[in-house]
This record gives sequence, structure tokens and C-alpha cells, in this order.
Amino acid sequence: MTAPIDLYYWPTPNGWKISIALEEMGLPYTTHLVNIGAGEQFAPEFLKIAPNNRMPAIVDPDGPDGAPVSIFESGAILQYLARKTGQFGGTTEREMIAVQEWLMWQMGGLGPMAGQAHHFLKYAPQMDPPNDLPYAKDRYRAETARLYGVLDRQLAKHEFVAGDFLSIADFAIWGWASLWEGQQQTLDDKPHMARWLAKMGARKGVQAGRALFAEKRADFSKDSAAQTTLFKSK
Repeated sequence: MTAPIDLYYWPTPNGWKISIALEEMGLPYTTHLVNIGAGEQFAPEFLKIAPNNRMPAIVDPDGPDGAPVSIFESGAILQYLARKTGQFGGTTEREMIAVQEWLMWQMGGLGPMAGQAHHFLKYAPQMDPPNDLPYAKDRYRAETARLYGVLDRQLAKHEFVAGDFLSIADFAIWGWASLWEGQQQTLDDKPHMARWLAKMGARKGVQAGRALFAEKRADFSKDSAAQTTLFKSK
């Protein structure tokens, strides 16, 4: 029997990447909550696993050569799980290249830009003192829109992001893209993205991964202590 993977997690788009992957891959796992609003990502024991003080992270007791391995950074975790299971990473070299391209697109583009859009559109204006910055709001709203245009054009050609097969790239992108309204975006001119969002959202594995401890998800825009923890450098 496969030993469960330890998942260090909080219900955010980055956390959902791994909970969705684990559900879709049928891997057993044990969830360890890392309350980012309370600063648990800075705990010394967690930093041994994730030195960048960010979740998600995993510990696989059945890692390479049967020895435990800890992994931080969601993209690295997704690639590891795809290799471990032989699932959702592409089956040919060309497919694998496409998966890696779109996974890196999410890691270096959509995730950071959508995250900044959330911050400056939702959180910064509510901070004490308020930081309502029109330039930052316009910049990140517009860049997120550009990226969703790229995604829509890709999905016009393929059923899923990396091709006509489900992959870890879809798992990585879906959580952020599903929050398009909070990023002040529209799907009126992105029918292919809208189709893909609905198709992904109907999958049982995606639903289960998204629902993991969903009741813990909080609106930090009204929590000044959490804002200090999340947005001040440490």
C-alpha cells in the first residue's frame, strides 16, 4: 500500500494546484494546514521543508529510491508528481515540452500577475493606511487581461491548455483563472477560456481539490493583522 503524501496547504490558488493534482492522480495524502494569515509559514519546522516560507509543499515518504523527499514550489511539486505517477505530464517528447511551456507560463506569468492584480485591486486599498494606486491597478489588470487573451487563443486550438490531453498545466492554471472576476476581468471576449473553465470545474478531482478545507478560506482585505503577516517583509 502506498504511504500517504504529506501535503502542507492552505486553500489558495497555489494550494489548489497540488490538492487538485493529488485528487486527479488518485494519490493518498494527509493534509497539514499552514495558516498563512497567522504566520505559520514562518515556523522553523515548516522552513525546513519550504525555505522560501511559501506553501504548498509536500513530503513524500516514498520518494526516489524509496527514501523520503521534501519538495517546495508548486511547479516542482507538479512535475515530480507527474513523473512519479506517469500521469498528466505528456506521453511524447513534444507533449512534455508543451506541458512544461504552459506550466512555466503559469509560474512566471499568470500566477504572479494575477496575484498582483488581486493585491492592488482588493487588498491594498483596504490597508492602513490605504494604498489605492491607480497605476498599479491598471498595470496588473491589463497584464492579466493580456495573459488571458493568450490562454484563450491557445484554447481555441486545443481542448486543454497544453494540447488535447489533460495535464498538470491545467491544474496549475485553473485555480488562478477561476478567480477572474476578482481580477476585474471579463469572459465575454474569451469563449474558449470560458469553455475550459467550465469543463475543468466539472471534474470530480478538481472539485475535491478546490473544496479541501474551503471553509478556512478568508477575506484578508478586512483583516489588518493578516495583512501585516502576508504583505510585510520578514
